Amino acid sequence: MAESVRVPFADAESEFTEKRSRFISHIWRIGSEAEAQERVREMKTRYYDARHNCWCYIVGENTVRYSDDGEPQGTAGQPMLKVFQRENVRDVCCVVTRYFGGVLLGAGGLTRAYSRGARDALTASGVAELGLWSAVSVPCAYPLFEQVKLEIAAAGGTVDDAAYGEAVEVAASVPAHRVEGLQQRLTELSAGTIVLRELRRDFRPGPRLEL
Repeated sequence: MAESVRVPFADAESEFTEKRSRFISHIWRIGSEAEAQERVREMKTRYYDARHNCWCYIVGENTVRYSDDGEPQGTAGQPMLKVFQRENVRDVCCVVTRYFGGVLLGAGGLTRAYSRGARDALTASGVAELGLWSAVSVPCAYPLFEQVKLEIAAAGGTVDDAAYGEAVEVAASVPAHRVEGLQQRLTELSAGTIVLRELRRDFRPGPRLEL
């Protein structure tokens, strides 16, 4: 997996009307294919009277599914999917519901409308970059505690917890590429007495970014 990809920042919805057809879009960040399928079922239940509930989802690196749900082949699910692939967005599920307004849009019109539905939903959601983070444990003496917190913050990390005993055991999250630099700063701060332990690495979303 690449060092960083993008995911939807938040669940969101959007709506527009094109030649009297009403398009309602929903987007979610999802963690599994089962969750994506459940979201699709929810929308089909909620909008049971709509002509079409077209959808797509991408889970991880390899799981990609889409459906035109009765629209002409290639005019709905795939154009929606391409919106997310162009933006390098993963772990996403999107459903665009269409209430037919009585005017035919044609293949080109449908493709543009479903692309817009997916794009509008993603714009409403915003995206977050998925970066590699390290969970670390930092033991330190009480007089150095405040300084240690400042160094963690300066490295772009967060203090998640602290256990108070003979010394303070700080649990923190730090961008993986900054762990080595943080250790160097802690070594200077403590004359070599503070040695952090890296417990694990995982991918986490960062702050909201506009498209």
